[in-house]
Amino acid sequence: MKYGYRRVSSVDQKLDRQILPAEISEANVFEEKISGARGTNRPELENVLGRLRPGDELHVYSTDRLARSTRDLLDIVERVKAVGAVLIFEKERLTFSGDNADPMSDFMLTMLGALAEMERANIRARQLEGIEIAKSRGKYRGGRKRLDRKAVWKLLDAGFGPQEVADTLRIGVASVYRIRKEGRSMASAP
Repeated sequence: MKYGYRRVSSVDQKLDRQILPAEISEANVFEEKISGARGTNRPELENVLGRLRPGDELHVYSTDRLARSTRDLLDIVERVKAVGAVLIFEKERLTFSGDNADPMSDFMLTMLGALAEMERANIRARQLEGIEIAKSRGKYRGGRKRLDRKAVWKLLDAGFGPQEVADTLRIGVASVYRIRKEGRSMASAP
């Protein structure tokens, strides 16, 4: 069986440029819009890895789409090889399977993983530099606004409906429902 895996780091990004072989059925292409950082829960990746059987092929557009750390990349490659499946990186034209012990391919994989890891660190450093510059100019507002659970309960107790509370506090109505469901014990939490 041939499978494909595509990943982008955020919901705003597109998967279109990650071209996989046409013979892979759309039903066998697993996609997610989530960070590839080590420790990140990637359910679609786990799903496809769990389906692999001896002789199966897993096609990934590029090494940096599979993992952002060298250790994670090498671990995933070993998992694929351990079940007797084949891992193919389309962009780099690298193939890994349990029966092809190619030291040069292993070296290339390690180098590509290290480069992806370095690029990720550089992106993060540039992002932090940009935030510091924006803060110094007074143009950075920070992350998400914390929910004021007490204010939500005050309005609910005053007879406001969930939509009215959401509109008044400029928050999503789903947040109001969630706070109401959690109960008053969470009202003192930030």
